[in-house]
Amino acid sequence: MSSNETDLRDEKPQFVLPLVVRIERDAPPTRTDALETAARAVLEILTDDRSLDDGEWAQAMTDWQDARIRKVVRRARGAEWRRAGELPGITVSGTEAEVRVFPPVPLDGWPKELAKLQVSGTDLDDPAAPGPVPDGAVVLWVNPELDMSAGKTMAQTGHGAQLLWWAMTDADRKAWREAGFPLAVRTAPAEDWPALTTSGLPVVRDAGFTEIAPGNTIVAEGSDRFASGLRLPRA
Repeated sequence: MSSNETDLRDEKPQFVLPLVVRIERDAPPTRTDALETAARAVLEILTDDRSLDDGEWAQAMTDWQDARIRKVVRRARGAEWRRAGELPGITVSGTEAEVRVFPPVPLDGWPKELAKLQVSGTDLDDPAAPGPVPDGAVVLWVNPELDMSAGKTMAQTGHGAQLLWWAMTDADRKAWREAGFPLAVRTAPAEDWPALTTSGLPVVRDAGFTEIAPGNTIVAEGSDRFASGLRLPRA
């Protein structure tokens, strides 16, 4: 999630967090709704009781976070989606989007129900430009210079939400969770991107294994309601 440089994390067993987005042929979700729903799905599994302490997913979550933080988004519809829903996981709904997140699995050990799902074909559109950021929502800013599929961007927004969660104080985490993780995904204005990436805010640096060259993809910014100390100063 942070770089493609070799470090101690590479010496540990590698795991991946699977996410599956529901894309029905006649009713695909809008792109921004899918991106925001994926980010919330990551937060939901991070904070689920099964992921904490002695929970049934806790060891898998620990092993995953001790190595490279990998996320892969696949798509499903119809019977595929129903079969995916039978596996242990959490389904998170947006306005239209549905994303199911599963406990981490070994990099080469996906359940057969998920392994056969396609990574490609996750291109989604916004019929209209997203509206203003809702009051109090944190913002995951997308690099305006990149052209990523919706699936790739969903993984990146998940990374951004996770980095922001890690950077928050305990009080902010509690308040954000109790509020339902309000967040927005927006493409950063080109003129703001350099300042965002050098501001000290959490930055996702993709290793460049798929779709894009290594570099910054997402900057996560707090709000006046949550993580107010993690905001870009503006005139």
